[in-house]
Amino acid sequence: MPLKSASQALKPKTDIRQLVTSADISKQHAERSPLRYIKGYRPELIAQIQTLVDNHALADHLLKRYPQVHDVRTDKALYELAMSLKNEFMRQSDPLSKVIYDDKISLSHQALGLHTYANRRQGNKVKAKNEIRISSRLKTIPFDLLKMVVVHELAHLREKEHNKAFYQLCTFMQADYHQLEFDMRLLLIAEEVEQSPYP
Repeated sequence: MPLKSASQALKPKTDIRQLVTSADISKQHAERSPLRYIKGYRPELIAQIQTLVDNHALADHLLKRYPQVHDVRTDKALYELAMSLKNEFMRQSDPLSKVIYDDKISLSHQALGLHTYANRRQGNKVKAKNEIRISSRLKTIPFDLLKMVVVHELAHLREKEHNKAFYQLCTFMQADYHQLEFDMRLLLIAEEVEQSPYP
């Protein structure tokens, strides 16, 4: 029976590039962590939020800032909110055909809302159809946070990417947009760790 050469004997049977490393495990934990919603913020701010979570104080923090939920519960009311913002700030943008709450939108996977755009040809004319769908879970949150989500989706009528122009448009429509977006991220964390103050 011939002996294998030293290099053949030492060759691993598994490609070591496919082995899971500690860095891979850390990355997977970070991607599953409820704090992933604020991963781009300053470390000291993330540490403060972690403390709130650990002390079961995140719900109280949110309730102090936003004690009441909105009453925009129907698709009609949501459409009217979106149209009032559009008519005030984006009169020249493409028309909206539909704005609805959608039970299929998951807060954790699809964020908060979806903006869809389609061109349809009817004879010689091309008609644009814009729809905004917002997670039904947002029926029981504070008004300012709901408005922030609507503003975000409306801004996509003009700016498809999350670029500088997009965020300038958001803050034009809602001056405290960045604070509200951060607080919405805190609500997503609260939902995930079962500390949401809004049933």
